Amino acid sequence: MELKDIRSSIDAIDRDLVSLFTRRMDCAREVAEAKQQIGKPILDHAREREILNRLTAQAGDAYAPYVRALYSHIFDLSRSYQSAVWKQQSPLEAKIERALQETQGKRLPEHALVACQGTEGAYGQQACERLFPYPDILYFDSFDGVFSAVEKGMCQYGILPIENSTAGSVTQVYDLMEKHHFYIVGAHKLRIDHRLMRRDGASATPIAEVVSHEQALRQCSHFLEAHPEIKTTVMENTAVAAEFVARSDRDDLAVIASRACADLYGLSVVNDDVSNQASNFTRFICISRRLEIYPQARKISLMLNLAHEPGALNAVVSRLAIAGVNLLKLESRPLPGREFEFRFFFDMAAAADPDVVRLLGELESHSEHFTFLGCYDEE
Repeated sequence: MELKDIRSSIDAIDRDLVSLFTRRMDCAREVAEAKQQIGKPILDHAREREILNRLTAQAGDAYAPYVRALYSHIFDLSRSYQSAVWKQQSPLEAKIERALQETQGKRLPEHALVACQGTEGAYGQQACERLFPYPDILYFDSFDGVFSAVEKGMCQYGILPIENSTAGSVTQVYDLMEKHHFYIVGAHKLRIDHRLMRRDGASATPIAEVVSHEQALRQCSHFLEAHPEIKTTVMENTAVAAEFVARSDRDDLAVIASRACADLYGLSVVNDDVSNQASNFTRFICISRRLEIYPQARKISLMLNLAHEPGALNAVVSRLAIAGVNLLKLESRPLPGREFEFRFFFDMAAAADPDVVRLLGELESHSEHFTFLGCYDEE
């Protein structure tokens, strides 16, 4: 057969496939209505397994994997359609609806008690003052302390770095996100301006050691690699490191921190061009114990565990694509004590409109572990 004749055959088959698919979706709707009447859940693993086993056997060894992939996707589409037909509000949908009603016409308060990691002059403090014009700030030694202060109600909000444009994700914060209960209610992308600084009057002494936060050292790795004679020491925060240098009596000690720290702690800038990239930004999230979704919110974050089986992640990504949701970030973290199993973190460009919220309810019902982290605006 010539190519045009083969394509004509494919076109005819496609017409039949579409007709059969729409008939199948009509039946799926009827199944949803019947299940709703008798109180049965939409998801039926046993029924899906039975269909897959029967159809893959019918397809034969050569086509069995393709049939399995095709029908796994058809099942996802059918369940989504059935959920839309069912119109039964999930607990998550109800929670999001209440949050939207409570914050209607509002925005983050101008005055708030906010937890930050580090000390005065930290980048977290700068991000905090971008989000809250008049904050009262409590400083904590660790990111865990910030999470705990918010979770226990000591502070209304907390500010945490989540991602840097040069060094990537702040893994410690991602790991702690699994431990604590919180919601993201806002975010700010802060320009990071690292400077190499030391005590006044110490310029004649060669620098033997540089102290800073791990992320700052990674963001200035090119400069440090060019000076292998300089020892690097990790400290819990850039501002804490700057204060440490200011109080030290060592002339061979320097710090990588912001220009604000130089003014605050009386340090001299030795080099104002130590960052790997001139365009260096860190995303800071604002967390709260309560779910707050403000009208300008256009970003959604969530984390979930998926079954350890082929196609599990693809099924979720496909559902987002079908709903027209743009996936901004996908990150995985290993699950402690569960070999080769991971928790996935999703950032997506979406508002809390009814279709998206219904999709989140579907994902929650079909995931081993699902946590809605929040819907928020990022400045």
